[in-house]
Amino acid sequence: MTWFQSLILGLVQGLTEFLPVSSSAHVRLTAVVAGWPDPGAAFTAVAQIGTEIAIVIYFRKDIARILVAWLRSITDRSARGNQDARIGWLVILGSIPIAVLGVTFKDHIEGPFRDLRLIALSFIVLGIALGVADHLATRAERGGRHRSVRPRKNLDQLTVRDGLLYGAWQALALVPGVSRSGATITGGLFLGYNRAAAARYSFLLAIPAVLGSGAYELREIGGEGAQVAWGPTILATVVGGLVGYAVIAWFMNWVATRSFMPFVWYRIVVGLALLVLVGLGVLDPLAGAGHLDEAD
Repeated sequence: MTWFQSLILGLVQGLTEFLPVSSSAHVRLTAVVAGWPDPGAAFTAVAQIGTEIAIVIYFRKDIARILVAWLRSITDRSARGNQDARIGWLVILGSIPIAVLGVTFKDHIEGPFRDLRLIALSFIVLGIALGVADHLATRAERGGRHRSVRPRKNLDQLTVRDGLLYGAWQALALVPGVSRSGATITGGLFLGYNRAAAARYSFLLAIPAVLGSGAYELREIGGEGAQVAWGPTILATVVGGLVGYAVIAWFMNWVATRSFMPFVWYRIVVGLALLVLVGLGVLDPLAGAGHLDEAD
């Protein structure tokens, strides 16, 4: 990978990480369109460390408060009823599904899951699911004064059950094209949370999963036989983090007042376009990823 390629892929990573459109798929598709080799799952995982650091900085006050409450709850049983402590424990609980499945299906994530046909289907299916969930949220907001419509929940109503279900939705993002934020936000909306709460918890839940995944894949960067060298990977990580910070601020303002439908239509259109291009033979479903054949 050249320095220019890492710069572009870092920009794509930062622009798409927090939107419900799948950053890993966009990094893969950018390489395909440009005729570059697939940077691989390890590069994507490590580059995401930069965008997660952006989350930590943006939500630093919330995270500090949650950490303090959680640490206190370890030794003080009475503190476990504190909502911040509960969120701390639920983030840990919700991270278990993606950690277990990520290790179990590692070879598939780095191989067959990067097939453009699967990515296209993931774009479409999750797009439709997000559209349905967003419609339910919109209907609840418009009919919130009626007794027949249940009001949307805030994070202070997060339960153990919901924490585990959030984690299950997040685990779907192991398939490129699903989108970590898209899956968890969709799950949150289906669970009855409002848009802002679903997006906020989605970002908090991603921190241990993404940082853990990035740390796990560090050994695949540089060294003999590695696909990507350290220098370009660090550049992409830094660029992604800087761009990602600006995107978080914009996106949190967006979800406070608008629906996710523009992202829904974007996902469906891109997914259908991919299927057509692959079907017509314009794109090879394994384009730029010669190592996929070895994983089949």
